[in-house]
Amino acid sequence: MGTSIGVIGGSGLYEIEGLEGAEWVTVSSPWGAPSDQVLTGRMNGVDMAFLPRHGRGHVHSPSTVPYRANIDVLKRLGVTDVVSISACGSFRENMAPGEFVIIDQFIDRTTVRESSFFGTGCVGHVSMAHPTCKRLSAACLEAARDAGIAVHESGTYLAMEGPQFSTLAESRMYREVWGADVIGMTGMPEAKLAREAELCYASVAMITDYDSWHPDHGEVDISQIIATLTGNADKGRALVSRLPAILGEARDPCPHGCDRALEFALLTAPDARDPELVSKLDAVAGRIL
Repeated sequence: MGTSIGVIGGSGLYEIEGLEGAEWVTVSSPWGAPSDQVLTGRMNGVDMAFLPRHGRGHVHSPSTVPYRANIDVLKRLGVTDVVSISACGSFRENMAPGEFVIIDQFIDRTTVRESSFFGTGCVGHVSMAHPTCKRLSAACLEAARDAGIAVHESGTYLAMEGPQFSTLAESRMYREVWGADVIGMTGMPEAKLAREAELCYASVAMITDYDSWHPDHGEVDISQIIATLTGNADKGRALVSRLPAILGEARDPCPHGCDRALEFALLTAPDARDPELVSKLDAVAGRIL
């Protein structure tokens, strides 16, 4: 199997340039409609697919993004490696607005989102001890450095429900007690669903602000965030454009087992599985089912 890169673009990043044969395509999913059409094409001989997480024009809130459909359609398109680009706030003085963080851990505080493809009639449990792919994350780090982006090679992402920003008390707790480095609203359940779909997943957080904990910056200012988003989006596109050359056309099995995450995950006996649910899992779990 060759490399196929799927990019899920967050706030401020609604398209990528430089794709050969670029075409917006409609892909249907049994999990509902995805956020938008998918922009497909090739770059440096590598297949690429770009999906704007909030839809072009930013129509989906973090809580209403159709996460299951988004991951499902990328899997249906043959994507092997998913790179998430998202805006976030920083809890660390040395992680400043305009800088990027390669996320390696999550704390999930979301509450109202469907977070699994599995359920009654087909129960599955995957490991999330290491929620991102080290190989793909290393490629994103290399791409960021090559593009001259100030980037931090690891960080813990606190995924909150939103759409409101944190209270000061919450911001202090996440930073001082829980040890989170950045905060955002879209990292979960996206990372969980990518693991269930046996996709390598990397998360690149683009810092826009210091949340509300910082004594010299006060509460989150949406106008400042939007201004920073513009510059971050340009950097995000520069990072993405370097990934095909780094990852290459040929692809070996993931050394960390991301593409085999379901090997021993399904617990429901074959004769007890719900046929309707199984039919919806044809893309994400077809290899096992």
